[in-house]
Amino acid sequence: MGSQWEDKSKPHLNIVFVGHVDHGKSTTVGRLMLDSGHIEPHVIEKFEQEAAERGKAGFGFAYVMDGLKEERERGITIDVAHKEFYTPNYYFTVIDAPGHRDFVKNMITGTSQADAAVLCVAANDGVNAQTKEHTFLARVLGVKELIVNVNKMDISGVDYSEKRYNEVVEEVSNLLKMAGFDPSKVTFIAGSSLAGDNIFNKTENMSWYSGMTLFEAIDAVQMPPKPVDKPLRLPIQDVYKIGGIGTVPVGKVETGVLHSGKTVQFNPSEQSAEVKSIEMHHTVVDRAEPGDNVGFNVRGLSATDIRRGDVAGYTDNPPMYVRHDETFVGQIQLMDIPKAIGAGYTPVFHAHTAQVAVRFAELLEKTSKGEKTANPDFLVTGDACLVRFAPTKPMAIEQADTFPELSRFAIRDMGKTVAAGVCMKIEKK
Repeated sequence: MGSQWEDKSKPHLNIVFVGHVDHGKSTTVGRLMLDSGHIEPHVIEKFEQEAAERGKAGFGFAYVMDGLKEERERGITIDVAHKEFYTPNYYFTVIDAPGHRDFVKNMITGTSQADAAVLCVAANDGVNAQTKEHTFLARVLGVKELIVNVNKMDISGVDYSEKRYNEVVEEVSNLLKMAGFDPSKVTFIAGSSLAGDNIFNKTENMSWYSGMTLFEAIDAVQMPPKPVDKPLRLPIQDVYKIGGIGTVPVGKVETGVLHSGKTVQFNPSEQSAEVKSIEMHHTVVDRAEPGDNVGFNVRGLSATDIRRGDVAGYTDNPPMYVRHDETFVGQIQLMDIPKAIGAGYTPVFHAHTAQVAVRFAELLEKTSKGEKTANPDFLVTGDACLVRFAPTKPMAIEQADTFPELSRFAIRDMGKTVAAGVCMKIEKK
């Protein structure tokens, strides 16, 4: 079933739901989908029945997002569930963020820079450790617009209290400032996803609240401008050798415009070639803009000269990269480190389409629970830190001040995402 606003030609945005594991992310998405007509009521009823049989009454909404059997049994979100969602203004892809895990990698490696995030904070609990991590994470991942859903206003002990709502808003505002968001530009909503208050329908239960519903706030998100006037940056996902055509790199334009007939430089491979033709959705085009997934044929390069993880740009402003004897300084947020880590730790960095083992060369400044420490000996889960990094082989990356789109990275180790970060400064030799 589609919603009344369904129209794929509308401007498209990615929206991610973040927040502590029990603060109602999945239930919020389920409620939003149901009340806005994206899901039939009988689907929820079936899920609710299933939930009750497992002794999880009230989890029916969450099951809408948690399609996996294992998740249903455990009552938590694992996979990144992609759901389409329409409002009067936009066509959204909803990314439901599991606590952490691969969500970070998926967000960073291009498939979904989130344009906006909904942070769910339960009114009874307020801010806790995971709320903090997720807020820092949203900032590191370059989320521009944040909506805070102060959820569970109906819960016993909160009882729709304006006083409690204001306390939570203040608590969250302090956290946002710490993470680098401007609280005056953040929309706060007093809601209950389980009861359906102010998610899609305005509630009668909080006459003191005159703000928007969550649906209205999502529909009011500002479309980010397409960075067409910036220099070209196109991370390469794959390189194909196609008989009769030649070498065809494939990737998504992040910034600038790819033109047919121009010469591009691939770094760190340090190869350049003329763009003979560009193809998008099996159609030959003469140009491609940010967000476009393209294949393009390059003259005079073999398929082994360039590789996944290279970035293409024009020769007058070639993509930056760090050689194996150079360093860069990055700001990271640790999410899930089994034990303490220190200088010498060498996990795999995922930046745009590149995967490179990178060594923690020097810990510069740690922020832990709001306290700063210069040159700490080690880091643990929850810490943020400024670190000097040394890649083990050449790696294309940009500084956050010039190309934020290509400055972000996820750090993975032992099959999971352990941190997210952003490159602040490249130290060229």
